Amino acid sequence: MYTTILTDLKDGIFTITINRPDKLNALNNAVFTDLDGAINEVYTNVAIKSAIITGAGNKSFVAGADISEFSSYNKEEAITLSKRGQFIFSKIENSPKPIVAAVNGFALGGGCELAMACHFRICSENAKFGQPEVNLGLIPGYGGTQRLTQLIGKSKSMELQMTAQLINAEEALQLKLVNHITTAENLIMKTTEILQLIQTKAPIAISKIIECVNTAVLSDSAYTNGKSGYEKEAEAFGDCFNTQDMKEGTSAFMEKRTAKFKGL
Repeated sequence: MYTTILTDLKDGIFTITINRPDKLNALNNAVFTDLDGAINEVYTNVAIKSAIITGAGNKSFVAGADISEFSSYNKEEAITLSKRGQFIFSKIENSPKPIVAAVNGFALGGGCELAMACHFRICSENAKFGQPEVNLGLIPGYGGTQRLTQLIGKSKSMELQMTAQLINAEEALQLKLVNHITTAENLIMKTTEILQLIQTKAPIAISKIIECVNTAVLSDSAYTNGKSGYEKEAEAFGDCFNTQDMKEGTSAFMEKRTAKFKGL
């Protein structure tokens, strides 16, 4: 079905692996097409409860865009490319099901932008992050100027983007760009463990958390249909009271048993 990615579904966790190790898993048009299709699967396949995005091999998550493919683009073509990447990454960011980046090596340029579009990031000890586009006379085009600033703050975001400096796993953790560091061998296991825990919770409540947290941090979503983030939260809180999962969760708490959520 896909030519540049591998997919695997096990115990509700859908693993999407960018599979161009000879190119350090660089993003090109084919990868974007395949990734878009895989994210659509996350949205529509009821068997998928959560997802992992990672890269093939042990060197690179995604080492940026395939420069050879767009080096001859004109302004209009470049804008179209940027908007396409932003659209696909926004679908990841706004997925109602958790999508976590398992960063196994270089996450540079578009790769760093892809990782940042995920709901959170776990990385291996050899991971390196950066937005080195200025070395090419460019800037990040898939949301990097926005998400890096949201995640680590304006000042450090400015510095990293203007210097093209790369940071290692430890500094990424200190800057709160990643949530956890683990060994390369345990990266998928650690990511899976966290998602398995999340999958024991109420799916509708999880989707509402994603929606509300995104409203809090996304610059173009501070107000949704004229409503503040607090109003959004209150509505989402109320929506949960209309679910069977809320009734099951409160009953299980009162009865001192483990809740069995169905996403209803």
